[in-house]
Amino acid sequence: MTKNVNRRKFLGGAAVAATASASGLAAPALAQSGITLKLQAAWGGGIFLENAQAYVDRVNQMAGGALTIELLPVNAVVRTSQMQDAVHRGILDACHYVPAYWYSKSPTASLFGTGPCFGWSSQEVLGWVNYGGGQELFDELMENLQLNIVSFFNSPMPAQPLGWFKEQITDAAQMDGLKYRTVGLAADVLLEMGMSVVQLPGGEIQPAMKSGLIDAAEFNNPTSDRDFGMQDVSKHYHLASFHQSQEFFEVSFNKEKYNSLSPELQAIIRYASEAENSNFYWHNTKRYAEDLVTLRDSQGVNVYRTPDSVMKKQLEAWDVVVDRIASEDAFFARVIDSQKAYAKEVMNYLNLNQPDYRLAYEHYFG
Repeated sequence: MTKNVNRRKFLGGAAVAATASASGLAAPALAQSGITLKLQAAWGGGIFLENAQAYVDRVNQMAGGALTIELLPVNAVVRTSQMQDAVHRGILDACHYVPAYWYSKSPTASLFGTGPCFGWSSQEVLGWVNYGGGQELFDELMENLQLNIVSFFNSPMPAQPLGWFKEQITDAAQMDGLKYRTVGLAADVLLEMGMSVVQLPGGEIQPAMKSGLIDAAEFNNPTSDRDFGMQDVSKHYHLASFHQSQEFFEVSFNKEKYNSLSPELQAIIRYASEAENSNFYWHNTKRYAEDLVTLRDSQGVNVYRTPDSVMKKQLEAWDVVVDRIASEDAFFARVIDSQKAYAKEVMNYLNLNQPDYRLAYEHYFG
C-alpha cells in the first residue's frame, strides 16, 4: 500500500514538473542543487555532537540532495571562540554552539539561553524567542554588532546542575571563595555570590579539577559530565540551579550565504531547527536520566538536590547583576523587560494550570 501511495506521489510530482516545463513556468526553487555548507560544532564528541548531527541530518534528508550540510567537529577550522567571527566573514558557512560562548561581545547575548530565571524553563524562553519578540530583538542585536549572521535557536535543555564539589553543599556560605567553572552571565552571578570563577571549555574541566586549578565545576548534564569523567574527581553532585536554568543551542549561518538559498531551502533550515527541538528533549532527557542512575548506582556518586538556600542566593545575585548591566546598557534593559512581560503572562497560566507532577511521582514511586 505504501509503495502505491509513494508511486502516486511521484507520478503526481512528475506531472507537475512536466506541466511546468511545457508551459514555460519556472521549476520549483527546491531544484537548486549541488550546494554544500560547512557547519562547525563547538563539540568534539559526546551527546552534543550527536545533537548537532541530528539537526544536520534533518536538513539533509528534507533537502533531498538540493542542499548538504557537512558537520565539522570542534576546532576543525577555527577555535570555538573564533567560530562566530569565522561565520561572519564567510570562512565557515555555519556553526553550532550556545550564545554564552560569545557573550563577551555583548552581555545581551547571554539573555538568549543563559539569563536570569523569571520562573520559566528553556521551553518558555524559546516561546518568547518565537512568539514574544525575542527573535526580533536578537536580529536587532546582530545589526547593532554589525554581524553578518542569521541564527536559529533550538533544543530546550533541562536546567543545568549546580555541579561537582569536594563535599556536600548544605548552605550557600560553603560556596564562598571556591574556584568554580562556568560560562556566560552565570560567571557574574557566582562572582556576586563570593565565588572565584574560571571560564574553561568542556574538555578542560575534569583535568582542572583533578589538578586543583578549580574546586568545583559544572558543564551541563549527567551524560556529558560522565563522559568527561567528573565522577573520577568528585563524588558529590548537586542537581538543580538557577545559574543556567534555561539554555539551548544556537545555529548560526552566514547571512549572505543563507540569503542566497531558495525560499524552500531557507524554510528547511528553519523548520529543521524546530523539529530538532522535540527530538533533543525526548532523546536527551532519557539519556540524562539513565546516566544519572549509572553515576549514582554504579560509580559511587552521591547525588543531591541543591539546597533552596543556595538557589535563593542565586536569585538575589541575579537581581544585582541584571540591575547593574541594565543601568549601563539600554538594549539589555529592553530585552529584560520583554522577557519579564512574556514570563509574567505565560507562567501565570502555567503555574495555575499545571498539577504538581512531583506529587503524582511520589504517589507511585515514593
